Amino acid sequence: MSKPDFDRHLREPGAAVYGRRSHWLIPHVDPVLTLLLVILMAAGLLVLYSASGRDMGQIQRQMLFMGVGLAAMSFAAQIPPRILLRWSWLPYVLGILLLVGVDLFGSGAKGAQRWLAIGPVRFQPSELLKIAVPLVLSAYFGSRLLPPRFKDVCLAVAVLLVPLLLVAIQPDLGTAILIGAGGAFVLFLAGIGIRYLAVALLGVLAGAPAMWLFALHDYQKNRILTLLDPQQDKLGTGWNIIQSTTAIGSGGLTGKGWFQGTQSQLDFLPESHTDFIIAVLSEEFGFLAVLALLALYMLIVFRGLAISLAAPSMFGRLLAGTISLTFFLYVFVNIGMVAGLLPVVGVPLPMISYGGTSVVTLSIGFGILMAVRSEIDTRG
Repeated sequence: MSKPDFDRHLREPGAAVYGRRSHWLIPHVDPVLTLLLVILMAAGLLVLYSASGRDMGQIQRQMLFMGVGLAAMSFAAQIPPRILLRWSWLPYVLGILLLVGVDLFGSGAKGAQRWLAIGPVRFQPSELLKIAVPLVLSAYFGSRLLPPRFKDVCLAVAVLLVPLLLVAIQPDLGTAILIGAGGAFVLFLAGIGIRYLAVALLGVLAGAPAMWLFALHDYQKNRILTLLDPQQDKLGTGWNIIQSTTAIGSGGLTGKGWFQGTQSQLDFLPESHTDFIIAVLSEEFGFLAVLALLALYMLIVFRGLAISLAAPSMFGRLLAGTISLTFFLYVFVNIGMVAGLLPVVGVPLPMISYGGTSVVTLSIGFGILMAVRSEIDTRG
């Protein structure tokens, strides 16, 4: 991106065009991105059917989640970028209030309090911040001179730290990483100076001992130690990684066949329908299937980055680029975690793992990508 692109003051994108009523009558769903996502969802249902022990109830619930996600994506795609820009603060404030509600009234599972229940609906409010943080920061930097000044960086860090602290005390390290990465991607794409990155890196390194002693829970420390040596506790903290890597390796090039995976079908593999579902894919369909899935993910990421590069407003560029890079980080962290290259932090495999809140949140993000693309088509 050229220097003049940064050093300019951009106002609301496409105000004249998006003020027209006809905008709402024209569908703005991107056909290429939609097709890729539908293929990904179909692949997820295929693997989930085996990973869940052929539980049709779970499949039907996941199909419902996907349907809601596609509907939410279509709705988000219709929202003009100028409206997203104007109301960017609203999802952020709502997300913060919901996180406070989790701390006060939330329900817990496996030692973590991350959920809110409203009637029959149970959801994870922290997922909203994965969209809200990039949205509010993109709006802030999209209407200012870039590269960002020191006071702008400080304000962005403050905006980012509030949800990070609220999520960290739940505790939910995986979601905190993704929220933090979303904010960091906005700063990076806004052209933050290398000195800020160097200071941030030094700060993390300097604060690592204190985090280890005072911030991390015992089970989080065990996950890091297990990463270094899974064999030290084969039947305890090392069990997940040992079983997942065994499943991945035993699939070979072409896999054992659908429903033929011993690790998943005999319940050796924990959380096989959620965080560790790619181990099921690898064992039953082989390394070639994993490569095909990675290729599909990369096509989605490249499509998102292409939309970002073509966006006529800085707000659209920052938002689309951050959504695309965060989606890539989802994939990277989950696969690295299951393969034993990263600590287990509870990040699902996008559109493949079972779960409703994640599917809907990701779909809304892709709907926003499509809204940015509609701005490209209009400016044509």
